[in-house]
Amino acid sequence: MALPKNASAYQRLMLRIALLLPEKFRPVFLHPAGPTTIFFWAPTFKWGLVIAGIGDINRPADTISLSQTASLMITGAIWSRYSLVIIPKNYNLFSVNLFTCGTGTYNFMRGLLYQMTQE
Repeated sequence: MALPKNASAYQRLMLRIALLLPEKFRPVFLHPAGPTTIFFWAPTFKWGLVIAGIGDINRPADTISLSQTASLMITGAIWSRYSLVIIPKNYNLFSVNLFTCGTGTYNFMRGLLYQMTQE
């Protein structure tokens, strides 16, 4: 693997690590949306929102914030679409946003149905 002329210290380190990996794992490791980039780690940590949304399924419906779950639902839908039109396509970003939209939608509907029955 040849280094670009102006490679940063981080890029040089990642290439050295890649050389230690089995050859079949190198393309995944060095992929433009792979674990050596922010395009991998940002969506990976965003799974915390999905876990929180799943945890909210057990919350009483009267404690659900409609504005908060609506924003999670809408941003999840928007970023799911965006993740498929950018280059390189980021399937990690797509999946986390799809699940964020799904958990947001489910919790939003629970809260909305509860509030409608209270009126």
